[in-house]
Amino acid sequence: MWLLLLVVAFAIRAHDFGNPVIHVDEQYYLLVGDRMLHGALPYVDFWDRKPPGLFLLFAAIRLLPGDGILAYQIVATLFAAATAGTITVAAGRLGARPVGGVAAALAYLVWLGFLSGRGGQSPVFYNLFMALAGTLMLRLPTLAREGRRRTILGQGAAACLLAGLAIQTKYTPVVEGACFGLAHLFYLRRAGAGWAATAGAGLCWALLGMAPTVAAIIGYHALGPVAFDAFWFSNFASVALRRGYPAAKIAGRLAGTAAQLSPFLACVAALLHGAPRPERTLALGWLVAALIGFAMIGAFFDHYALPLLVPLAILAAPVLGRSRAALAGMALAAGILGGFHGVTEPDDRAAARAVAQVIARHSGQGCPYVFAGDAILYHLAHACVPTAYAFPSTLAYAAEQGATGIDEAAEVRRIMARRPPVVVTMDPPLSAWNASSLAVMQPLLAREYRLVLVRPREDSRLLVYVRRQAAVAP
Repeated sequence: MWLLLLVVAFAIRAHDFGNPVIHVDEQYYLLVGDRMLHGALPYVDFWDRKPPGLFLLFAAIRLLPGDGILAYQIVATLFAAATAGTITVAAGRLGARPVGGVAAALAYLVWLGFLSGRGGQSPVFYNLFMALAGTLMLRLPTLAREGRRRTILGQGAAACLLAGLAIQTKYTPVVEGACFGLAHLFYLRRAGAGWAATAGAGLCWALLGMAPTVAAIIGYHALGPVAFDAFWFSNFASVALRRGYPAAKIAGRLAGTAAQLSPFLACVAALLHGAPRPERTLALGWLVAALIGFAMIGAFFDHYALPLLVPLAILAAPVLGRSRAALAGMALAAGILGGFHGVTEPDDRAAARAVAQVIARHSGQGCPYVFAGDAILYHLAHACVPTAYAFPSTLAYAAEQGATGIDEAAEVRRIMARRPPVVVTMDPPLSAWNASSLAVMQPLLAREYRLVLVRPREDSRLLVYVRRQAAVAP
């Protein structure tokens, strides 16, 4: 069965293998991971809000053969398949028949792609840690009935450490980790542990959950005040400074995500009509914790819902195993959504590589600048990066204005003063422009650059400008 899920995972995701522009986030993770192997330091040389564990993961992947693009996509596929296999185990603990567990696991693999998880978004990796920890949690009612306190103690340590690893991939799993820890404390008491032993276990588990993040904090503190201040601000302070998105855009994102998850939600609703089981209550608590994590940041991009898929699939499994109608409905929804995404999501890999070729032809004349577009262009062109704020939306879009700790327009002015030989931007933008940054960029492009290439990119166009005085390389 695990082999089947592995084969299906590769079959579903193979179409995107080698595509460098699946999603803007994972492009940046790969770029940073690659440059870390050449001495770059996250937050100092490359600014972002993700924990250092995620960049370490991509740096490790970059050690594999090739340019890293296919490598990270294969590793992500292995993680997805392992998560799907873990879902079948957890589904069995909810009383699901084998067919229901397999159907839920297959649905997980399919729906990853519908929620921008076709490549290497961070939840594609950390969902495995949470699935393993959650599966351990679902053993608790049986362990407590049997009075197996030592097993609960060890299992709680493992679950919290797994959550801690997930937190070093993205911070929002802290809510699910707390859920797993509290559940273990509750059932440790049910198994007969005293208050002192329970409190001691809770303290140890909390320390284990915090250990990876504490290690990152200590590591950056050892690097000196500049590195530590950059790490602390980007990881823990800057998120509160981000501007909110318009209410209409948030409502649209939520509606789209809810519509795509509706087959799972219908199965969960059907499950609630059955006889209560403590395992089901635990899984529902896990789902609530994942929903809180989904809502924490407030941007509600579709890929923020990827962590919901694991508890949703586990809760859906018993219904999928006993109801042919539910099984058929899930299959029908997969077909409809697959057709929709196939039509609406263009394959822009050729466009990205064409732009990278232009950049590469001028790479000897200075660092290019991707004002808006794809960070992976630096990697594809083997080009230097002119700013620590290389994630394109950081300086270009209004949502980040005032949230980076710098004057974004001043940074754009500094970059352009170095006369980059190539500038890449988009028209129309994928989000509202940072008006101050745009006011710096537009007159310079009009006066000093010429448009040499236009390529489609999602619902926009990539515009490639070459400096007028730049000699065209052979």
